[in-house]
Amino acid sequence: MLTYILAIILVAFIFDFINGFHDAANSIATVVGTRVLSPIAAVSMAAFFNFIALFVFGTHVAKTIGSGMIDISIVNPDVILAGLLGAITWNLVTWWYGIPSSSSHALLGGYAGAAIARAGFSAVIPAGWVKTVVFIVLSPMIGLLLGLGMMTATFWIFRNARPARVDRLFRVLQLASSALFSLSHGANDAQKTMGIIMSLLLASQVAVGQVGGAFSFLRVDNPNDIPMWVKAGAHIAIGLGTLMGGWRIIHTMGSRVTRLRPVGGFCAETGGAMSILLATGLGIPVSTTHTISGAIVGVGTTTRLSAVRWGVAGQMIWAWILTIPAAAFVAAASYLVIHFARA
Repeated sequence: MLTYILAIILVAFIFDFINGFHDAANSIATVVGTRVLSPIAAVSMAAFFNFIALFVFGTHVAKTIGSGMIDISIVNPDVILAGLLGAITWNLVTWWYGIPSSSSHALLGGYAGAAIARAGFSAVIPAGWVKTVVFIVLSPMIGLLLGLGMMTATFWIFRNARPARVDRLFRVLQLASSALFSLSHGANDAQKTMGIIMSLLLASQVAVGQVGGAFSFLRVDNPNDIPMWVKAGAHIAIGLGTLMGGWRIIHTMGSRVTRLRPVGGFCAETGGAMSILLATGLGIPVSTTHTISGAIVGVGTTTRLSAVRWGVAGQMIWAWILTIPAAAFVAAASYLVIHFARA
């Protein structure tokens, strides 16, 4: 049993790595698209700030995932493993086709799908899902409005400035906005993996409660206190994934949705980061992909509506709609296979 639990923890960190790899575009697509930084420099900076978020933010999102969305009494290692497999599968499919889908919603969908496969819909805690479902709609809208508002205000403030001067200024400012967005991305997304691992540890305490020695780190004495090895492991994994970069999605986000200049990149990243930090403070597992995509579209519409490639945006929206049910379906099927294989 202990070996099985350790293997699932490894799979959770693999998901976190893929999350960083898949969602690297969220942090660096605009700064690469505007050519402020080279791709290698951009992913290095993003990975650094993904990790630094460990020391800046709390664990409200992790606690929401860990015990606020699925009835912990029905969670077992099979449910956790199946949920992770559902999320990983969907992430890899959307990465292959270069579609910016939400790793967060893939994980939530996978977790819910596996739990429902075991115990039916009673496994879901409706109150825990309300904020998340609301923010599925609100996060891209907030990002869009903030990106649109910041871009409009910037146009007005610098209306008499020479374009070359504005471009030079915002090439510098975009470094700060990209760092802020990477910090917010690490803060929100790494906590989701922490929550899943805590669910696993809490569900496995009967098996590991009496274990000492080398495996004593698996014991949880306080359900509200996430062990440092879980927090550090999650941030390291997402940082390493970001460092690898998901170049297919970076191309879509950085240049296929709309063309950005440094001023637009700054407004999109800052607006997206503000929205994500708000959700993180409220303990809401928000989609960083949805948020930055909305902000990019908001910035693009300030030029003209035709500046946004609505066909590409439409493909992204369909991916968002399908993410939770698709990941849930794969996870439910995975749970049934795992359950009968281990029976």
